[in-house]
Amino acid sequence: MQDRLGHATFGLITALSALTLVVAALSDLGLTPYSVQRVAAEPTFMAETFPTLLPLRGALNAVALAAMLGVGWVLGYRGSELVLLAAIGIALLLTQYGQFLRGTLQAHQKFNTDAVLSVVEKFVLLGAVLVLLPVGLTLPRYVGARLGAAAFTTVVLYGLMTRLFGRVKYRWQGLVARTALRASLPFAFMTLLYGVNERIDMVMLERLASPTEAGYYAGAYRWVDAVMMYAWTVLPLFFAKFASVARDASAQRQLLWFGQRVLTLPLLFVVAFVLFRGEVLFWQFSHSTPAEVARMTWCLKILFINVLVHAFFAIYSTLLTSTTHERAVSWLVAGSIFLNIGLNLFLLPRYGAVAASLDTLLCAAAVSVGYLVLVAQRTGVGVPFRLLARLLLAFGLLCGSWYMLQYGFSKALSWWVEAGVMAVVFGVIVLGTGLVRRNEIMALKR
Repeated sequence: MQDRLGHATFGLITALSALTLVVAALSDLGLTPYSVQRVAAEPTFMAETFPTLLPLRGALNAVALAAMLGVGWVLGYRGSELVLLAAIGIALLLTQYGQFLRGTLQAHQKFNTDAVLSVVEKFVLLGAVLVLLPVGLTLPRYVGARLGAAAFTTVVLYGLMTRLFGRVKYRWQGLVARTALRASLPFAFMTLLYGVNERIDMVMLERLASPTEAGYYAGAYRWVDAVMMYAWTVLPLFFAKFASVARDASAQRQLLWFGQRVLTLPLLFVVAFVLFRGEVLFWQFSHSTPAEVARMTWCLKILFINVLVHAFFAIYSTLLTSTTHERAVSWLVAGSIFLNIGLNLFLLPRYGAVAASLDTLLCAAAVSVGYLVLVAQRTGVGVPFRLLARLLLAFGLLCGSWYMLQYGFSKALSWWVEAGVMAVVFGVIVLGTGLVRRNEIMALKR
């Protein structure tokens, strides 16, 4: 898409998408994590409250769409740009409504089904784009494909929910709606802050620098989004698990130790691959100059250090938010936003996409330190520093081995051969550092 339409056009699309993600917090107001937490702890919550939550959630979509268009107008978008913003916004609101429906599966511990459904929309959109390529991929057709994929997925999710749990008859109860909104507001504030913290860079980059610089950043950040889909699939599972044992610190500690390895180990290898072979991820940019690809690669490597930070520390945010510490996390993220905006105002006009990548990394690091402090001070779980040290050691050994391999062969190996060799080396490192034990592997084979 970006290669066919150009960096500037794709930069505009991505900036509009980022704006919708920031404002779309109004469409949920924290109802999704709130309902997952309550259904996981109280199975009767779904039958009693969902007849009110479903129409409430739909009404909030309309409010959020109006807010998106209003914010877009204030930021200077006009005419066809506002039409694009509306189409992209509707697609996102439908996607988020689908995520709200998927929350019922997470709360009932149907994680395999949820994992499959989490990628349905992506596969539908990929299929639509492949169909459009020989016909002619244009901006309106691409946006229309996104809207159609979101609508189709939402219908599938709603149908599956009713099949598994029965048809929900809408029943408006003002008291139930007010109670749910009051209880979910901490989640809403946190979601809004996370949206601003993660997406404000793209909007500010397109407005303060240029759509082209936003396109470079988007080209790199696309891979961050793709890889972080693993984290955003795994973390909700542990959110529901943590919430189900909210009063058992020992059970939470075991979940944290297990979840830390499940989340971090695969991402360590991916980050190392990008640091040493990141340029191969831009093979599809046949219409870009070597300088443009080099700039995107530089942004990519900085952003994947940000992925490394999330790999180590994102699960601590999940632990905190699932155990009634949402407000503290929200204030922490709010501080990160002010830091991010300040850095962006100072650096983006001069350094563009590279500055946006660096700002994202610095803010992620600052927030992660705060997560550790909060877990240590406010929970009985504690921070597993020895486990973190072993994970860091494994990453250092992996990077050192990869460097020696490249130094010895002067990059003469094909990237896929190099990655295969290092995958075997990483397996040996993981076993050697005790991050995965042989008895655990044997237990999986039984």
